[in-house]
Amino acid sequence: MKALQTLLAATRRHARLAAGAAMLGGMLLNSAIAQNYPSKPIQLIVPVGAGGINDIVSRLIGGKLAEAWGQPVLILNRPGASGIVGTQLAATAPADGHTIVMVYSSHQVNPSLYAKLPYDTIADFEPIVMVNTVNLVLVVNAGVPAKSVSELIALAKAQPGKLNFGAVGSGSMGHLAGMMFRQMAGVDIVHIGYKGVPDVQAALLGGDASIFFDSPITALPFIRSGKTRALAVTSATRSSALPDVPTVAESGLPGYEALGWNGLLAPAGTPKAIINKLNAEFVRILRSPEVADKLKSQGVDVVAGTPEHFANAIRTDVAKWAAIIKSAGIRLE
Repeated sequence: MKALQTLLAATRRHARLAAGAAMLGGMLLNSAIAQNYPSKPIQLIVPVGAGGINDIVSRLIGGKLAEAWGQPVLILNRPGASGIVGTQLAATAPADGHTIVMVYSSHQVNPSLYAKLPYDTIADFEPIVMVNTVNLVLVVNAGVPAKSVSELIALAKAQPGKLNFGAVGSGSMGHLAGMMFRQMAGVDIVHIGYKGVPDVQAALLGGDASIFFDSPITALPFIRSGKTRALAVTSATRSSALPDVPTVAESGLPGYEALGWNGLLAPAGTPKAIINKLNAEFVRILRSPEVADKLKSQGVDVVAGTPEHFANAIRTDVAKWAAIIKSAGIRLE
């Protein structure tokens, strides 16, 4: 009996030593992977055309990453199909950290808008960091008499189907923000789709559109000139770009929040050591005063959290917008 106990104790000690050795080996391997990365230029895929906020942010922080690591960061604009074209390219890239993608708000809604995607929104990617959020601002044309959200809701209820809101196509964040407003306020406002932001703004100024959920960077010139009126912002807290404008939530629709965001993903299977190294460097870049202040001036709020934070945000937002999209009956093919 004593011999058996001695043998069992020895076996347990051996198992602990083996586990410790395996852990140490894994740590050394991860350290080696991180030290040798990057070994060549990094491709940063931007799944939209040049000039938008996604592209602007990508070029800014991509340039800073190249400066810090001494490897070129190549910005590849691959627009198409609400970000699907560029995102699929990243999903099928080698999982070595040398290809990453800057996804935007379409990433959280595409699973509910399209019957089938060429990738799995969750399983085919490793979250690196949520870079920033972008709130929208609810603006109305000068001919709409409402001076607040509560007055706008009262006006819409008094004239069902008479007010409309413009948005850049179906499934855009502006479209979904409008549909959520419609559902939560219980009003009948009509969605009109346009090809681009300038088209919506022209319709708003001309009186063909009543309401627009616009981004602060494009809305501010018209608000300041008095050509449009800002009633509220769609974030949970007030925007630094429009500090005197209340949120929709504090204006009579508690719980309302519609945020766009940009975030970096790598292909699934990218080593954790590389994900952590990318995260640490991007967090440092984003929190530097130079970058943070530049983005703030564009109406962009830096997040710069952990990979786990971004993963949780994606799962939460996919579920949130799925409910809105299903209720509104929106579907794209």
